[in-house]
Amino acid sequence: MSGRSRAAVLLTALAALGAVLVPSAHAAGPGGRVPDTAVLDGTRLQRTRADLAHGDPQLRRALGDLTTRADAWLDQGPWTVVDKPKPAPGGDVHDYLSQAPYWWPTTTPTADNPWGCPYVQRDGQRNPEVDSGTDRQDVEKVFDSTYDLSLAWYYTGRREYAEKAGQVLRTWFLDPATRMNPNLNHAQFIPCKYDGRSIGIIDFSQSYTSVVDALAILGTGAPGWSAADRAGMRGWNTDFLGWLTNSGFGKEEGAAANNHGSFYDMQLAALAYATGDKALAKKTVLDARAKRIDPQIAGDGSQPQELTRTRSWHYSTFDLVAYTRLAAIGRHVGVDLWTYRGPAGQGLFKAVDYLLPAATGAAAWTHPELEFHRYAATDVIHAAADAGDRAAERAVRRLEAPPGGDLWELRPAAEQLDSIAG
Repeated sequence: MSGRSRAAVLLTALAALGAVLVPSAHAAGPGGRVPDTAVLDGTRLQRTRADLAHGDPQLRRALGDLTTRADAWLDQGPWTVVDKPKPAPGGDVHDYLSQAPYWWPTTTPTADNPWGCPYVQRDGQRNPEVDSGTDRQDVEKVFDSTYDLSLAWYYTGRREYAEKAGQVLRTWFLDPATRMNPNLNHAQFIPCKYDGRSIGIIDFSQSYTSVVDALAILGTGAPGWSAADRAGMRGWNTDFLGWLTNSGFGKEEGAAANNHGSFYDMQLAALAYATGDKALAKKTVLDARAKRIDPQIAGDGSQPQELTRTRSWHYSTFDLVAYTRLAAIGRHVGVDLWTYRGPAGQGLFKAVDYLLPAATGAAAWTHPELEFHRYAATDVIHAAADAGDRAAERAVRRLEAPPGGDLWELRPAAEQLDSIAG
């Protein structure tokens, strides 16, 4: 998301001080209940609301950044899968469609070859045509807007935020005329090559857990978010979880050995938790120790498979977004993923500490990176610091704030901050 000028942020924060309604510190939430979030800590959200009500100045500044983002969504959308120029292969406009971001045409399109086939891969170089004609950009707006709006409602009690979030969710997921089918059969297709690919699941897995938490927040009593809406989203999530676990694409993505596998596990665990299958959520987190951490993180904390990428900094921080969010889900089901140590001493603390010199500006990142952004590591370092990593705790004051401000205290769950979709 685009950053805001310091002046605009200060003005918004001042407006929040005088005009934004902050609910009573004695209420658990606008609806009187602690959010049963899958990744976020609902009790921590409750405490943060209380601190806001007592006028904490740092939180008020962060609230100004959050409400700036939420306000920007009020006159956008809603979005739907049915308005793309061409339906997904198979012809059902309700099927989600996205295009592989790093694949490019090799010839000039003609009447006989309208796509310019064959396509070739250029790792880390995003083909601009993937941002038009498919659902990829719209679904990111659905994810981002519902998260920002639900959090803004939770902290301010302003009805318009909840109502807008509900409109966005109903349009994309629930209304029969506009809803998305709960599958990703045609995600990251490659023209003239594949109608869809298992790795397209990451279109959802990298961000959809924010929607899962937004639903839990709205479920505390958001105005306009009905029992039918709650039941409808629970049904959609149950069907989507079934597709993830039983489809060929889901099984293939679950077997991936890099960040795709990490994000698959994170999404699976969050959906299982949200739909009531706590046993599956716990098993997924437990299995990640030997299945993910052992082979994917080296003894020195590096992530060898991500270091081979042309965007090695991005993908090293990106993979840790999945791990730190999975560790947060683990906390809800009694698993401490942070303290796990593999046979070579590998673990999440070491993986985060490997990033600290570059993240704090103390040393250069020496691996390939097409576009280095120091702030990409800010959230995962916050997560490690909160989990007790003393080196990360010392590094927090030297972190670079991402565009739009550091919102960690309002939504303490790591996000991909250097946005390159796909």
